Amino acid sequence: MLKAVELFAGIGGFRIACDRLGIKTIWANDIDRKACEVYRTYFGDTTIHEGDIRELKGQGPCHDILTAGFPCQPFSGAGKKQ
Repeated sequence: MLKAVELFAGIGGFRIACDRLGIKTIWANDIDRKACEVYRTYFGDTTIHEGDIRELKGQGPCHDILTAGFPCQPFSGAGKKQ
């Protein structure tokens, strides 16, 4: 079975895709507290690691696939778009 690590996970969009493809997400990270709460609600508490990725450097386990979400703010209709 392929194993994935999900960076900047948000609420788990890549996780859903990996699950559907039979890829096991073994570690995930996001800095946003509310996003992590949603992630935990749907996927449990053991996979998501909340915090600044720079402070978690080297903690991710060996994996086959690395996914990473990019910030949606530049594409959002809300906010100052700066």
